[in-house]
Amino acid sequence: MPAQPLQTELFRKIIFIVLAVSCFTPIVSPPIALLLGIVFSQIFINPFKKYNSKATKILLQTSVVGLGFGMNLFEAAKAGQDAIIFTIATISLTILLGFIVGKLLTVNSKTAMLISVGTAICGGSAIAAVSPVIEAGENEISVSLGIIFLLNSLALFLFPVIGHIITLSQAQFGWWSAIAIHDTSSVVGAAHAYGTEALKIATTIKLERALWIIPVSLFASFAFKSSKRKITIPYFIFLFVVAMAINTFIPSIQSFGNIIVFIAKKGLTLTLFLIGSGLSRSAIKSVGFSPFLLGVILWIVISISSLFVILKTVP
Repeated sequence: MPAQPLQTELFRKIIFIVLAVSCFTPIVSPPIALLLGIVFSQIFINPFKKYNSKATKILLQTSVVGLGFGMNLFEAAKAGQDAIIFTIATISLTILLGFIVGKLLTVNSKTAMLISVGTAICGGSAIAAVSPVIEAGENEISVSLGIIFLLNSLALFLFPVIGHIITLSQAQFGWWSAIAIHDTSSVVGAAHAYGTEALKIATTIKLERALWIIPVSLFASFAFKSSKRKITIPYFIFLFVVAMAINTFIPSIQSFGNIIVFIAKKGLTLTLFLIGSGLSRSAIKSVGFSPFLLGVILWIVISISSLFVILKTVP
């Protein structure tokens, strides 16, 4: 009898590893990888829970840098420049709306702030960066992450379908996914499913938005009168720019760069599996109705309003 728990642990590890390896096969797309992770987390206890979060962060950042080897620096700079005003407007309005609606729904102010920045900037990464700055508690962080991950997972499935239904161009979908999907991994996953051009545009704009973690964190520290002023800077974005520069100015590396991009895309698929496997039943249960409603309202507003502007301005 005492050996039974060990057998169960071993069985869960085997299942987890088999599913993780399947992410490198052609039959497992980014949405399917996320779904496999979610299903696994609802049936089993994640045997690698202790390492899951850190592995997800490292794999995501490494994969995003790898994507830079398939992109042109000048084209990316143009996309980022075109998106700057739109970025400032959507981030500001989302955070302001989050504050107002959060008050109306009587959502804890720190939870409302975390949900708002998670929706406005880059999902879990923004929450992880801002939470220590405003000295958020464990419950506020877990609730915010649970909501963002739930909606983020839904977006990965819905956005490509909606994009095809309303016949968005590659550029339009790239813009829309970068602005209205919460987390970088799902933005890249959805855009990858939609097309190569959409992937390039979405990745560039989303990472440009991610840099806004810095000023938003500074704003949050003063708004909440926090004693902690240490800001988390997403340094991997600069490595992404270096990768694009290498691909742009050293043509001889492009054939090798294609291999790196292929591996990076598979890495992002695995990242989505890891994210899904971390979405446990307890994390879902911890989400209250009012905070969840706030997250849904913000997501719907930013999705519809950004799509309206994109349809009018992006060819």
